[in-house]
Amino acid sequence: MTRFALTIEYDGRPFMGWQRQTHGPSVQQALEEAVFSVTGERASVQAAGRTDAGVHALAMRAHVDIAKPIAPFRLMEALNARVRPAPVAVLACEAVADDWHARFSCIGRTYIYRIVNRRAPLTQTAGFAWQIPHPLDAAAMDAAAQALVGRHDFTTFRSAHCQADSPVRTLDRLEVVRRGENIAVHAAARSFLHHQVRSMVGSLALVGMGRWASDDVTAALAARDRARLGLNAPPDGLFFVGATY
Repeated sequence: MTRFALTIEYDGRPFMGWQRQTHGPSVQQALEEAVFSVTGERASVQAAGRTDAGVHALAMRAHVDIAKPIAPFRLMEALNARVRPAPVAVLACEAVADDWHARFSCIGRTYIYRIVNRRAPLTQTAGFAWQIPHPLDAAAMDAAAQALVGRHDFTTFRSAHCQADSPVRTLDRLEVVRRGENIAVHAAARSFLHHQVRSMVGSLALVGMGRWASDDVTAALAARDRARLGLNAPPDGLFFVGATY
């Protein structure tokens, strides 16, 4: 039995999320069916993060245990051939130690949320960014974001369906960067709560529109009440960027 570490890119639009679901297709299902097609083995593909429906990945990390002797490059090529036409690609594959775990060995996760701040409809990035037609003050958004950095109870910024044992997380980075009409929100932490990034981005967007002040973000955090959330951003602009081990 060999454990293989995979680096995976995917377009999240056709999927109900990473994790297998009974009510629709998932990225995990697409990969596990490709593994079975290649090896004849019913293997579980475990990921560093469980992205939601419509959320994308640039470099999701995952692992799979395979009994059949196969070289990493051949496995990568075979999975890419069999996973078609699903918009999933294995970018890299390597053999790792048996105790390496894509989720539990991970010590850091990074996301980027992309906003396009313009009135004209999106053509090239539709489904891959949140279009906001109202002018946004990215500097104000970035200033407000700093209140969320550090160790906090993020109850306000997590889904009511979040299954995490504790709402306390340590946010290492939350930075808003503007380049022309494109605004990127960079988030990094050891782990995130369900909908945490989207909830933070939605509230920062309200600051950018002038509907919230920086103090409103601080007050929402302190309230520890989901009802105090300003706005939950759509999944379109969210990308899992990478995992650190």
